[in-house]
Amino acid sequence: MSTKPSHNLVWNNKAECMPVKERRELQLKLLQDLVARLSVQSPFYRNLFKKHGVKPEDIKTLDDLRRLPFTVKDDLRDNYPFELFAAPLKDVVRVHCSSGTTGKPVVSGYTANDIDMWTEMMARSLTAAGASYRDVVHNSYGYGLFTGGLGADLGARKIGAVTVPMSGGVNNRQIMLMEDFGATVLTSTPSYALVLAETAAQMGVDIKTRIKLRVGVFGAEPWTEEMRAEIEEKLHLEAYDIFGMGEIMGPGVSIECPYHNGLHIQDDNFLPEIIDPDTGEPLPPGEQGELVITTLTKEAMPLIRYRTRDITRLTDEPCSCGRTGVRHFKLAGRTDDMLIIKGVNVFPSQIEGVLLRHGELAPQYVLVVDRVNNLDRLEIQVEATEEFFCSGQECIEQFTNNLHQEMQQMLYISSQITIVPPHTIQRSEGKAKRLIDKRIEAK
Repeated sequence: MSTKPSHNLVWNNKAECMPVKERRELQLKLLQDLVARLSVQSPFYRNLFKKHGVKPEDIKTLDDLRRLPFTVKDDLRDNYPFELFAAPLKDVVRVHCSSGTTGKPVVSGYTANDIDMWTEMMARSLTAAGASYRDVVHNSYGYGLFTGGLGADLGARKIGAVTVPMSGGVNNRQIMLMEDFGATVLTSTPSYALVLAETAAQMGVDIKTRIKLRVGVFGAEPWTEEMRAEIEEKLHLEAYDIFGMGEIMGPGVSIECPYHNGLHIQDDNFLPEIIDPDTGEPLPPGEQGELVITTLTKEAMPLIRYRTRDITRLTDEPCSCGRTGVRHFKLAGRTDDMLIIKGVNVFPSQIEGVLLRHGELAPQYVLVVDRVNNLDRLEIQVEATEEFFCSGQECIEQFTNNLHQEMQQMLYISSQITIVPPHTIQRSEGKAKRLIDKRIEAK
């Protein structure tokens, strides 16, 4: 990425550029207050602390965070819908939850103060990406129980931008309104951003000359640097990575600054750790592992040492933008997305990185994992571009053979590469469905 940023805007200089010593003192005070409060107000955590022999007075330094037990997603499911709330229901003003496609949804509650805090985090995030009251924010994150749409909406209104609450779908209308309303900022999942670029091309709309987009804020799913380059080329904007989880708050937990050297965690509200995903042991800055977050200021449903299942690494090295919070780097994947095929660990992001290096391929793919005669088999279905698909079967076969060898060198296992015609893989209006694991479906 360029070392010459297009801007260096900071929404809350006092909080985001706080001296490190002062920040750590604040984190410790907030952590102590949180543990003391949960010991009284949360039956779940009171019992969990008792089970692990932890008392509020045991938290004397930030290192004592390690004495506290983890919280995992099953805890949220097992206490559905409101048993994890640490505030009375009369003080809860909003709930969000996951889609619940695999059973009961995961619920998160918010007090009025939680909404104010979330709004502040999103205002900081959009400002870090260069958005301001001068912008028109075209918000294509889904509204409703999913946190993306309303989270981005809160931040865009806070900074005073014109906010277009589009949500996903009706792609032709999205392009028409981006042009007519003069959209300068796009917020969406990265996969949907590429769908919009494809739609504009099909409509004959030259994005470079007819649409004013200059910034994109993309999250809610892992995406690679190769996908960033693809989005920036097709939409003619600067792409920023934003991170959040509905369980924790929603989008705005962390955001890239214009130096694109990791995502700044809003760690006056969220205390991050990296652990070994197998042993649970803490790892030092710079080592890759599972991201764990403690919500320091959330009232309705705070979480202690929540295992996000996202794989990344932390750094506390100073950033040229002046923000002093800890940064995490682009997610390498999720522990629950990791595939074990023929005994080898495979992340979908590794496959995406290889596919998007090739201009002959469109950025639309799906992974199909099956088990045949007790042996795992991976098929990678990927779309060809219009031009490449018309180049002839012999050319496609030669390219497929070369791609197979390249993929084998990356993954250390063999896979079947299937190049399919353009526009045949189903598009997503939100989070892309990249994986079909028939081994699970067959159980």
